[in-house]
Amino acid sequence: MKVIDMRCRPAFLHDFFGATPGTPEYDTARWLNRRVGTRGSDEHFTRSHTQEGFLAEVRDAGLAKAVVVGRHTPSQRLPNELIHRITHGHDELLGIAGVDPVIQGRGAVDEAERAIRELGLAGIDIEPGFGSPARHVDDPTYFPIYEVCAQLGVPVFLMTGPTTPDPRFNDPAPLANVARAFPQLPIVCYHGWWPNVSQAIGVAFRYENIHLVPDMYLFIAGSKLYVEAVNGFLADQFLFGSSYPFRPIRQSIGDFLELGFREPVLDKLLYGNAARLFGLQG
Repeated sequence: MKVIDMRCRPAFLHDFFGATPGTPEYDTARWLNRRVGTRGSDEHFTRSHTQEGFLAEVRDAGLAKAVVVGRHTPSQRLPNELIHRITHGHDELLGIAGVDPVIQGRGAVDEAERAIRELGLAGIDIEPGFGSPARHVDDPTYFPIYEVCAQLGVPVFLMTGPTTPDPRFNDPAPLANVARAFPQLPIVCYHGWWPNVSQAIGVAFRYENIHLVPDMYLFIAGSKLYVEAVNGFLADQFLFGSSYPFRPIRQSIGDFLELGFREPVLDKLLYGNAARLFGLQG
């Protein structure tokens, strides 16, 4: 069974992921692991305090690819060079760049192009709901990023979900304007807009270029609606993610297989859909 994990971040990337033992952020990362269903030892979390430990975790889980996600927001920046350095030379890793056109202005477009063309990263992450001020995903500020991703032929990744500082901006409805304006652009929604599951499914029903990755929120209340949709029309628009280090990769794969997805669609969900988005062979 081939698996691409669409959302991985080793703990050493940033204190937000628990990089520094003895800090409040470290304790919060361990707490979140329990909150989203980690069972048994949390060795997977402590293991990723080094590059070698992270790679061992990926390999032990048997992943074909782990997607390491960059970030650029007012409160957290993971430089694209760092994502490149972590992933370059490791066939089992893919990197996603992060930009913020509010902070960077037109330079965000240039940086997106550089990240794809020069650094070899595989897509662009933006986080409108985490901006200052927070914005919806159809804010005109972000349209140049959508346009450049469409031109480069790479997916755009949106951070959504309940950690959005103002929950009003975790609203899937404005996404329809983006999907309609860029029908050839693959749009990947991390955290799957949880807990607004039915609304997210409704927008994805209308626009086939929208893809949902609920990752760790798939394993708590609300997951049945995702499963029902995937077993119907959503099979080509849904992808697996563990949200590591906030959940163990191996356990997440096992739990995913127990959720009730139809056997014929599992290969698409775990590998095929992601492979198609990234243009991978085999």
